Formats: sequence, structure tokens, C-alpha cells
Amino acid sequence: MFFHVQRLINEIVPDEPDPAAANALQEGLGGQFGEMRTMMQYLFQSFNFRGPDGKPFRDLLYGVGTEEIGHVELIATTIARLVDGSPRYQGNPSSLDEPGADGATPLSVALSGGNIHHWLVGAQGALPVDAQGDPWTGKYVYDSGNLPLNLLYNLMLESTGRLQKCRLYEMTANKTARSTIAYLIVRDQAHENAYAKALEALGVEWNKLLPIPKTNAERFPEVETLLDQGLQSKQYTFSLDQLSEAGRLCQGPSPSKDGTTLSTEQAPEGAPMEIATERPEEFGPGLDPELLELVQAAARMEMEEPKGQWGRVG
Repeated sequence: MFFHVQRLINEIVPDEPDPAAANALQEGLGGQFGEMRTMMQYLFQSFNFRGPDGKPFRDLLYGVGTEEIGHVELIATTIARLVDGSPRYQGNPSSLDEPGADGATPLSVALSGGNIHHWLVGAQGALPVDAQGDPWTGKYVYDSGNLPLNLLYNLMLESTGRLQKCRLYEMTANKTARSTIAYLIVRDQAHENAYAKALEALGVEWNKLLPIPKTNAERFPEVETLLDQGLQSKQYTFSLDQLSEAGRLCQGPSPSKDGTTLSTEQAPEGAPMEIATERPEEFGPGLDPELLELVQAAARMEMEEPKGQWGRVG
């Protein structure tokens, strides 16, 4: 069972629209080593887990897999903002900012760069595809059923994903893109550390090679700030009932040999989540006055005090 908190797992810094950067980020979302793949791989390994004695390992997979849901949400929202423009647009009027201004064709920007499907299919939002526009596929998901093999594969996946995100960082100076990319670089290293510790608990000495790749990503200012906060050494459990045993694995010196100690926490505080503005030229959301009144009435009902509660939430 999963609960949704309406906050982003990390803040997205406002900046100018950048459709080309948005398309590059699609690889980090729907590519072979992207966030959709890590989310589905770890969750399916959790769902299929066998052996009650291995509960700490299953709980680790559940915790990282659940965090990846938040990463999918974060990177998809970032892509949407890069296509549509940030909430506090800073200047340089364009058809992104004022569709149809001065007689311009409202969606002409779709022809000049990035992925045309962001406008043609997605109404200026993210898509479950890679940077080439190829759809994400479940064939990416790996679950051998063998715990050491799965952990080795997961470590490789996090390492490759972090390598790609370092390349993405080098592709754009856009603050919106870099704020998300830097966060994912650090969290990928955190997951590398966790899987290395899990392998170490099984007697595998793979952790001696970490971090992989040796990217020296701390030279990126946004990454350095997060590393100074020790974010690369924290694992989140997302366990409301406090039954996760992942903490048995995520403890002691970090395999990255950076002087930090691994620890577990329930969940990050997150950052405020904002809903994007309407886009009439995309007919989105397309609410006529009658339907809008129904939506507003439903919102007023949701603001009332709840009369009951399902399950334990705290």
C-alpha cells in the first residue's frame, strides 16, 4: 500500500523554458537507465521477494523503489516546466510565455527544437519515452529472483544512471534542469552505497570499487551543496508503520569512503508542489464553465473536515 504526499521530493529551481533540455531529460525519465526503469525494477524485485529471513533486503528494495516513484514525479515535473516555462518566468517574451502574441502562431515553438510530441501529444508535458522518443518498455526491468545477482545488477544500474546524469548536467546550464539533475546524481550515489552495503552483508567485496563511475561530480556546485548535507549517505524507508528493517543494512562507514556514515530516515520533508497554469492553445485542461463549477464544488468538499480515516497514517 502506498500513500501520496502532495510535495515534490526536492525543490525545482525556476528558470527560463528550455525545450531542448527537456528532451535530453527524457532519457533520464524513460530511457534504459532512467527513473521509470529503476522504479519498476526495484518494486518488482520487492513484490517477488522470497524468504522471510531476507526481510532487511526486501525492505531496502521497497524503500529505494518507493523513492524512485518520487524521482519519476520530480523529473517528469521538471520536463513539463522546461517545456512550458517555470512558475516565475523571468523575461524574454516568447510564444511559450504568451501564445499567439503579436499574431504569432501559438505553437510554432514546437517546430524549432526538442521533441514535437511534447506539444503534439503531451500538451507541453513529459512523456514516458527516451530522448529519441522511443516508448519506455517493461523489457528493461531485471529480476532474476536471485538476491546477490539482483543487487549486483541494481548497483550497475545506479552507477550507469549517475554517469548519464553527469553527462546531462554538462549539457545544459538551465537552473531548472540542473537542480533536478544534481539531486538525482547525489541520490543515485546514495543508492549505490546502499546496494554495496547489502552486497557486503552477503560477503561480496564489490564495494571496494565504489563510487562508480569516479566522476568527481562534487565539482558541480549544486551537487557539492547536497554532498555537504550528507544526502549521499541517507536512505529513506517510506515506512509509515516503522516496520522497515533496511536500517540493519544501511549503517556504518559509507562504501564511497567519503568519511560519512550510512543512516536511514522515514522520508524527506519534500518541497511545495505547484500546479501548472492553463494552456488554452493546447485545450488544456479544457474545462467549460459548467464543468469548472463541478470541479470547484468538489474542491470545497475536500477542504471540509474528514468524517473518517482509512488505516494508520502516522
